[in-house]
Amino acid sequence: MVHKAIHAATAASAATLVAVAGAPAAHADNNRLNNGVVANVYTVQHQAGCSTNIKKDPALTQAAEWHANDVLNDRTLDGDLGSDGSTPASRAAAAGFKGKVAQTVAINPALAINNLDVINQWYYDPAAFAIMSDCANTAIGVWSVNSLDRSVLVAVYGQPA
Repeated sequence: MVHKAIHAATAASAATLVAVAGAPAAHADNNRLNNGVVANVYTVQHQAGCSTNIKKDPALTQAAEWHANDVLNDRTLDGDLGSDGSTPASRAAAAGFKGKVAQTVAINPALAINNLDVINQWYYDPAAFAIMSDCANTAIGVWSVNSLDRSVLVAVYGQPA
């Protein structure tokens, strides 16, 4: 009787494994995370005395997406420079943004990252905090991507011309 139960459990486990293995990979919807980071930057700016409201910009979001994917896939990258030598300014210009830009990058060596991880990385880094709290940055694009052992979030800040 126990022997039959073990075979049944093994068969059920194998069937589950086959079903899961055959399922398409899930792609995380990081909109909530990205929007949360925008809200956190808004808060930081207003705590710094800014009276303007930062707004999402599609071109800056595209530039952030390009760099986030690059940083995720090239582990030698951890800052502004892309694997092709691109900079935040060149990526933003290629995406159609006209104006001055700055960028912050957050990397977490895990499957997931949340907005508190991101803000804690940037808030206590004087260079990142200066970018986040700069009232002249009135546009922003945020993108995040994940792999099993690395999460990357890029924010590109803009001062439209």
